Amino acid sequence: MRIMRSKELPKELRDRIVARHRSGQGYKRISAALKVPKSTVASIILKWKKFGTTRTLPRPGRPAKLSNRGRRALVREVKKNPKITVAELQRCSREMGESSTKSTITAALHQSGLYGRVARRKPLLSARHMKACIEFAKKHMKDSQTMRNMILWSDETKIELFGVNSKRYVWRKPGTVHHLLNTIPTVKHGGGSIRLWGCFSAAGTGRLVAIEGKMNAAKYREILEENLFQSAQDLRLGQRFTFQQDNNPKHTAKITKEWLRNNSVTILDWPSQSPDLNPIEHLWRDLKMAVHQRSPSNLIELERICKEEWQRIPKSRCEKLVASFPRRLMAVVAQKGASTQY
Repeated sequence: MRIMRSKELPKELRDRIVARHRSGQGYKRISAALKVPKSTVASIILKWKKFGTTRTLPRPGRPAKLSNRGRRALVREVKKNPKITVAELQRCSREMGESSTKSTITAALHQSGLYGRVARRKPLLSARHMKACIEFAKKHMKDSQTMRNMILWSDETKIELFGVNSKRYVWRKPGTVHHLLNTIPTVKHGGGSIRLWGCFSAAGTGRLVAIEGKMNAAKYREILEENLFQSAQDLRLGQRFTFQQDNNPKHTAKITKEWLRNNSVTILDWPSQSPDLNPIEHLWRDLKMAVHQRSPSNLIELERICKEEWQRIPKSRCEKLVASFPRRLMAVVAQKGASTQY
């Protein structure tokens, strides 16, 4: 369907509309008699009441290249498909009879509060995953803060030597894009990486362990043997803490379950594909950014700096993240089990 630009009515016709209105005729009758849309009749009469004239008033600037109707059509396309490109919107604009440049389309979307941003990566969720997340959220929504403070949260992550996946901006002159100071050094495959296991509670950070060799169920059990109770003791959680881990196959393996059962460890029943719920994800981000600022030059230095920065994370940060857990649960329910802002 083509959207044509509306043309201004002749001044003589606008005057007739006002004259009929002054004689007592209603909008509907004027519209039928003069074959002018009722909305146009209302607009002309409103303008006459406000400014006392039907003539075309001076415009404040250059007329918009894109009509309001065309802009609304583009906004509908974006809301229907947020991943649509500006080039595709440009083709839509041409099909609607309003050929616009990419900058015009971008400006129109900005006026409607829509901005291009990098899409966040989130786990692919099935209906079963979402149902499990909702059930978990509803079950633990009313847990006391005291109970949450007794949870020891855990997870694993990978940190690359030159691999922080964030954009860095530099101030530079044209033509200096490849100058050494204006670039970020990289090597193939990130220059190597280390895998870490860590835990924390509302009382602060627990142990942070570099994982050597292949991470399997036996290695995971070894990490728990050497670090789980020591972390709980360091954080003064006592023997009645609750241990949180995700549903990675290493965590649910038979030998892992046996060790946890033999050591009377209470496990928080955790839904699959739910990193949004785990506050430790934010600590990993904090750690990676802090390590990146110190620019380690080799893997030994990377591990050392990771452990130093992990210990520097303040208790107040840990408390704040644990306190956010009820809001995370409410967000899951509000999103019907889908990904949340967390």
